[in-house]
Amino acid sequence: MIKKQYFLICLLILILSKGYSQQVDPNLKTKGYFSIVNPIFTSDANGVVYNFDHQYTVAFPMGINILKSKTIVYSFEFFPTIKAINGVTKETNFTFHPGVIFRRPNNFNFITRAAFETSGRFGCTFVFNKVYYKTNDYAYWFAIPVPFRFGNNAPASVGLGLQFGVTF
Repeated sequence: MIKKQYFLICLLILILSKGYSQQVDPNLKTKGYFSIVNPIFTSDANGVVYNFDHQYTVAFPMGINILKSKTIVYSFEFFPTIKAINGVTKETNFTFHPGVIFRRPNNFNFITRAAFETSGRFGCTFVFNKVYYKTNDYAYWFAIPVPFRFGNNAPASVGLGLQFGVTF
């Protein structure tokens, strides 16, 4: 009985080690980043709301980029949004933002992201990104995100923001 259990455990370990020991692609690299984004405005059927006009909203996107090739990068972004209204500051939303980065010549990037918010809204975000200073270890960049949001019994909206970040 013990020999049979020992044999089954060894067989299971052998199967699992072969199944999970895959070759790592030497071209596959990962990078992390942190940034700050200030929305400029959000527009929906009710009108336009400008940041700094009776409120201040700021978000702190952070994420992981998986460099598949010189032109394609998979990106997973997470960020809390903080809003200050009438002297009261609170975290109002958390967004999961997976996407694909299309790297273009001259350090320009076009990013397409899906958006899933804890506020019940969802949608997509298109981002125009430019790396303005790059070293071997870091890249400093700015971006213009254009979020489209739907759902949660609110009118569809579109916005514009200004984002600054560092990739490491």
